[in-house]
Amino acid sequence: MSQLTNFDTMFSLEGKSALVTGGSRGLGLHMATAFLHSGCSLVIITARKRQGEQGLDQAVQRLNSLPGIRGKAIGIAANVADSDGIVRLTAEVEQHLGNRGLSILVCNAGAAWGSRFEDAPPSSSIKILDLNVRGVFELVQKSLPLLERSASKDDPARVLVISSTAGNNVPHVGEHGTIMYSTSKAAANHLARNLAVELGPKNITTNIIAPGFFPSKLAQGLINNLGGIDGLSKDNPMGRLGKPEDIAGVAVFLCSRAGGYVNGVEIAIDGAARLIKLTSIYGRMQNKITLYQGEDLVVQLRLHLWIIRDLRADGLL
Repeated sequence: MSQLTNFDTMFSLEGKSALVTGGSRGLGLHMATAFLHSGCSLVIITARKRQGEQGLDQAVQRLNSLPGIRGKAIGIAANVADSDGIVRLTAEVEQHLGNRGLSILVCNAGAAWGSRFEDAPPSSSIKILDLNVRGVFELVQKSLPLLERSASKDDPARVLVISSTAGNNVPHVGEHGTIMYSTSKAAANHLARNLAVELGPKNITTNIIAPGFFPSKLAQGLINNLGGIDGLSKDNPMGRLGKPEDIAGVAVFLCSRAGGYVNGVEIAIDGAARLIKLTSIYGRMQNKITLYQGEDLVVQLRLHLWIIRDLRADGLL
């Protein structure tokens, strides 16, 4: 007979504390909202700015106005691409926690850059790598004592690295190329896998969430350049882009008892859109190979040139 212990609270985050960087808008705000709805007693969000439409103050007000929540949200202005800023942030987080540990750390803040390869300035690479890779490393490092304080074998502390499906393919080159962004997300993915092995013995799990396109301020420019929401939705097997509930549900799962034994895993949230480009190119290649099988050398060379042209058109060469 199957023994399921306390299954009714399997997905609960009752009494837990969470830190979500970049939590004042977009995916970070969706996850912070889900954590409060799931029972977190304290959710700390960070952003660079306090004021403005997507600043900390308005986000904290929205979070604390959620119906039925018992916990509270706090905002800390911080630059998590800066070493000194990370030290100040973790010190302030510790003050808010008191004697408690940090149950959940979500490394969500990120930077992107889109341009032709030839036009990308050195500052773009520094900005992206500092925030998307080095900042993640240092934030987890400086948060480690707080995470260890809450961690146990039965209920590990959790680290979530919010990456992108761009970390596992070559999504966009040419005019709107995102080469360094894609590279940074590949690095963040491997950093998270290393952390899973490094921190697992300390009862801390590390997992990767890799979203595809979700309408957000960070992604909107690229979405518009690639055909808009309607165009990208048509190319998605699920016929749509991501919704707040899609990332919220995965984050709650990974941070609850339901995800307590999940470690070093990457979960893509894109409706399988990442598979479409490769599938369509493979299909065209197979069609041409079948059509010209057994033809003379000139025809075979023409076939190879067509395949190269298709790969270039799809941004894979």
